[in-house]
Amino acid sequence: MCRQMLCWSIFVLFAAGAVCVPANAQIVPLRNRNPAPLKMNAEARELVKILDTYQTEALELFKKSAGAEWNAMITGSEDAFKAAAEAKLQSDKYHSNKEIYGKIKDLRQKAAGLDPITARAAKRMEQTYAQYQLPEDLLKKMREQSAEMEKIFQNQRPKLDGKEYTNNDLLEMIAAETDSAKRQKIWQALKQVGDDVDDKMIALAKVRNEAARQLGYKNYWEMQVIFQDYKPEELTAIFKELETMTRPVFEKMKKELDSELSARFQIPADQLMPWHYDNPFFQQAPPSKEIDPNDFYKDKTKEEIIDIAVKYYRHIGLPYEKVLKNSDMFEKAGKTQHAFSIDMDTLGDVRNACNVKPTDEWMDTVLHEGGHGVYSLGIDKKLPFNIRQECHIFTTEAVAMLFGAKARDAEWMIRFAGADPRKARAAAEALRKQRIREQLIFCRWTIVMLNFEKALYENPDADLKSLWWDMVEKYQLLKRPAAKGSEQPDWASKPHFVIAPVYYHNYMLGELFAAQIRAAFGNQDLDVRGTVARRFGRQLSEKVFFPGMRYEWQEFVKRATGSPLSPKAFAKELR
Repeated sequence: MCRQMLCWSIFVLFAAGAVCVPANAQIVPLRNRNPAPLKMNAEARELVKILDTYQTEALELFKKSAGAEWNAMITGSEDAFKAAAEAKLQSDKYHSNKEIYGKIKDLRQKAAGLDPITARAAKRMEQTYAQYQLPEDLLKKMREQSAEMEKIFQNQRPKLDGKEYTNNDLLEMIAAETDSAKRQKIWQALKQVGDDVDDKMIALAKVRNEAARQLGYKNYWEMQVIFQDYKPEELTAIFKELETMTRPVFEKMKKELDSELSARFQIPADQLMPWHYDNPFFQQAPPSKEIDPNDFYKDKTKEEIIDIAVKYYRHIGLPYEKVLKNSDMFEKAGKTQHAFSIDMDTLGDVRNACNVKPTDEWMDTVLHEGGHGVYSLGIDKKLPFNIRQECHIFTTEAVAMLFGAKARDAEWMIRFAGADPRKARAAAEALRKQRIREQLIFCRWTIVMLNFEKALYENPDADLKSLWWDMVEKYQLLKRPAAKGSEQPDWASKPHFVIAPVYYHNYMLGELFAAQIRAAFGNQDLDVRGTVARRFGRQLSEKVFFPGMRYEWQEFVKRATGSPLSPKAFAKELR
């Protein structure tokens, strides 16, 4: 799963500063959308005028933000990061206008006669303004502190025995190493960035909390969850259910896994430590003793990994080539080591950034980011720009994970990656078992992330190092390192806390929705007949992509899959 590296879709409404439309884009006035404009009352007509003006004025700001964000992530230069921070600040300042916000809020309460799409766009406009009703100096402080840490994460290269390495280098090293002491050193190197940012992260958490309290929320976590259209108690209830539902099967799986690792490293199972699980956060399963998915990709070139993805997306009728047109797919100096997808204009310029290598993980990542990309491309371009986006954060993650999972599917590898049929089918059961392990391990990891991040903002002055390990022990069943080994602020080395705060739960909800999509649509994409495979693509396009943000996510999920969002389909897959 490519979530071990920071990979995401930069589409979150305005907050990421990356949603924009070119200056020459034709904007259809919303006042022309209503088939019976005379039925609108005076407040509705005034609200529509504000919404029309908003489209024109805000789009220029978002265009600048998108360009600056892309340049910063691709070049890593100090000037580019400053430009990105300044562009975001300009957008923040625009949305911090208290007079306009108050007027929009008042008009929405009194407006009558709006068509559903215009009403939805107006609601999203108000929600966006609501997030930025803060003093300019506080907005600036948050942006500057975030930008400083983003730069550290992007440019820092961990050192091992005095030599600098990339994260990719160290992950490859720990996967191959069998000496426990050496594995520990590599694992600690992967967490070094935490030493540079933990105090800064705590300071930023306090500033974010101050911002949230000024807007009437208890803390930043609560504010962000509500801004994402969740009820805090609803979200925590879902994760509590997941924890209860997955604990028995996770305990059984981990006992089997520990037995395998005990044999591999020639140590008793009760002496296994976090560095024995390969992934620095145990968010991804260690390699299977029965099958190594890399065997199916190691003879490919990095270019061929992309070609495989193009072949698959073309087979199901989705235009991945358009995503690749302006994308940046390979490693280079200064570029972010992580992966992301960005919609530059909501009208067709969608880009991926990756650092592709010929591994199964990067095959997953290319398909994953491609999923974000084709989703963005497929949204109804006639929608108002501020709802011309994916329905929700978790829905775009669901599509990305739906496609990323294909990288380790035996029949998919035969059909699209040229895998030897006998070898792939012989490995099918091992791949299925590993897939279940991946699902379980990632589920438990997201429970750690949700609970820790909630606690972080509830009390940034808590003993966070100890609290982190309390949760890792409870939910992931990992053994806490000795005092000397746990002094490192492991929690702070996770870049999501800075770059995508209060976001991680959306990955897990995406898994739930992806499971519902599979249950509803089936495996038509693997059919050799193009017409059947393209039907799968059309279903996604029509039911998932095209609606954009025209519906609330609860209604959208029901329309797309026939049932509300639930762990049921996910749990069924685990069985």
